[in-house]
This record gives sequence, structure tokens and C-alpha cells, in this order.
Amino acid sequence: MRKSTYIAGAVVLATSLALTGCAGGTSGDDSYEPGDEVELTFTWWGNDDRAQRYGELIDAFNEEYPNITIKGSFADFPAYWEKRQTEAAGGGLPDVWQFSDSYLRQYAENGLLADLGEYGDLISTDAIDDGLVGTGQLGGVQYSLPLGYSAWALFLNDDLLEENGIEPYEGGTSYADYSAWMAEVTEATGGELYGGTDLTQRIQNFENVLRAEGGNLYTDDGELGFTKEQLAAFWESGAGDRDGVAVPQQSLEEISPVSGFGANLTVSEASWSNFIASYLGDSGASSLSIVAPPLDVEGGQDLYRQAGLQMAVSSSSEHPEAAAIFLDYVINSPEAGEIFGTSLGFPASDTKLEGATLEGPDQQVADYIESVQDRIGDAPPVPVAGYGSLEQKFWDIGKELGLGTVTVDDAVDQFFGEAEVILGN
Repeated sequence: MRKSTYIAGAVVLATSLALTGCAGGTSGDDSYEPGDEVELTFTWWGNDDRAQRYGELIDAFNEEYPNITIKGSFADFPAYWEKRQTEAAGGGLPDVWQFSDSYLRQYAENGLLADLGEYGDLISTDAIDDGLVGTGQLGGVQYSLPLGYSAWALFLNDDLLEENGIEPYEGGTSYADYSAWMAEVTEATGGELYGGTDLTQRIQNFENVLRAEGGNLYTDDGELGFTKEQLAAFWESGAGDRDGVAVPQQSLEEISPVSGFGANLTVSEASWSNFIASYLGDSGASSLSIVAPPLDVEGGQDLYRQAGLQMAVSSSSEHPEAAAIFLDYVINSPEAGEIFGTSLGFPASDTKLEGATLEGPDQQVADYIESVQDRIGDAPPVPVAGYGSLEQKFWDIGKELGLGTVTVDDAVDQFFGEAEVILGN
């Protein structure tokens, strides 16, 4: 990597501070001229594979803009957002940062994000579908832009299945069928491998169940879109898997932040389709398959084009024009397509897609998204303010259920209690 590039690991914070109601800084120096020496801070969440790719992209960017030094850092997802909240409270957010639509309301409504529309001469959206551009808008203002889009998927470790003589899960069957398949894997390997991870830990799997029945996690008015009874039924549906079928939660705690699938403890895992590069890197597998997740409602459109992985510029940046130039490069450049392929999602920008060579895992992602087109429905409403915190709370409670430290009834009360506090604010 260039000497100007610094890649730092994560520091997990002990506490998380609430966002303030202001940007905590001034919108910066509009006197930037091409050739001015500028230093930008840039951060993202992810693993070592993503860090290496961002390092290559920064090098490519500096070949064209040697005067803009990029200081990069990364963390795992929970630590990443803990640090952003602390920075937001102190007015020290990065100039450019990997963003998530889960936090759009929270950060935009607190004046922490720059209006990218003010830099339209530096940031182009011509090569991005209008629907995808809209995923970074709130109240008609463009606060972020998508790096790519994904669809929820189920990954299989082909190497482990072949080594153990196990037939792969075919995808798209009922949840009961998938649980039965997981049990067969766990039994066939004598518990040395597990069929998968308890699906009820992840809010995305609950979202799929709701969407298949015509619902959503939240409403257009910023309220929860489900009842206590629905959540209780969902968590109770995982009781059988938590009883010796899915990988034990204690085992997952010991390998965190690597997932059970990444650590080769399980032969399947549900996640976004762009995770294939990370899974290949973590597991060391020579081949992974991507199949459709379970579905109980025939004809249900539970999936959607998820453009949650975005890029934003802080309203407190002292060099917003230079930050806009870098953001445009990450979003639109063919070099970004060549370096990242589909690891940040299927490229949202056609110019970025032109640089991507869709072969191997990247082609797998493209083929998978095409294969589930009949299950892809409309995108859900803009996430509620505090959705990121609710997502993390859902996951934390799911882990407690796996450890047996909380009952389903208490888990439901905990989640709705947290939601009342977050949405009430």
C-alpha cells in the first residue's frame, strides 16, 4: 500500500454515546482547487479481505489524485457503529464513510450528513438506477449513494458437504424442510459439523417471514410493523434448531467476530449475497454455492434489492469537495468495479459494473440474483430512526436465546421495551 494509506484495526468501545441534535462542526472549505494538498479520513466495516480491496482502490485513486491523501480505518459491524455514535456526539465523524440505510433517518435528521446534491458537478448519479438512488434519500435530499445491491441468500460450503458425502440443500423449500436438512448434517457428522446457525437470530430472516405474508418490519410512519405475538411465534420456531441441530451459541461466542460458517463449524449460513468474498476468505473453501433461502408462502415476494451498503460525506468535513471526488470514485469508477467485483453488492452504477469481470464468485452472485427474480418484491419503507440499534438488539437477544439465558416471552418483552424507547425518541 502507499505510504499515505493507513489501515487500522478495530477498537471496541466500552460504551456507546447518543447522537447529538447537531452536526458538531462546520461544513467545510468550499475553496478547494484541483491540486490542493488535502487529507481525508475514510472508514468502513468489514474484514481483512475488504480492507485489502479498499487499500488497492485508494492506491488507484491516488494515481489520478495524488494530492488527496486518504487515511483509512475499519472495524467489525458492531464496533464500527459504536465508534460512529461516539464521534457524532463529539463532532468528529470521518470525512467519507461507508454508510448503511439502516441509519439514514438517525444521522440525516440530526444534521450529520452532507447534502450530496450540493456537489452534483462532482458526483454523478447518471449511471445508477433511480430506484437505487432513492435508497439514499430522505425528504427529497440525497444523503448517501449505494455501492451496490444484494439479495438475502443461503450459502453452502461445497467442500465440507463433499468431504462428508452430504447432499446439498436445494434451496427455496419450507423452513421445516431446511431444519430437517440441518439436522441430517449434524447427525451425519456426529456433531463435528452443524447444518447451520439458528435462523431466528437474525432480523432479516424475520423480515422475510413477514414480507412473504405481505408485511414489513416497519411502517411508512416509522412504527414497528409486527406484533408481540408474531415475534414470539418466530423465536419459538427456532427452539428445535437451538436444541442440538444448529451450532451452539457458546461455540459462536468463542470464535467471534468470525461466523460459524466462516470458521467451518457449519455447512450453511444465511446472509446477503455479496458476502461470498468474505466467506471464501474466512473459510478457505475452494467452492461455495448460493441457493434461495427457505420460503413457506407459495409465490411470496419476501426478498428485495437491498442497497443498504452506501457511502456518505459528513456535514462536518473540512474538505467536502475533495470528499465528494473520492465518493464518486468509489461509487462510479471502473477501477472500483475491477477491484471489488460483487463483494460490496452487485454494482449499483453501470460505469462501475463495466470494470467488473463477472466470473467465478462474482458471476455466482449475478446468477443468484437472476435466479430469485420472481421472489423479489418492492423495497421496504425507509428504516425507522434507530433501526441499526434495533437490529443489533434483535441479534443480541437471539444470542441469549441460544445460550438459554432468556425465555421467549422475556425476549419479546425486552425487544419491545427497547423499541418503545428508541422509537419514542
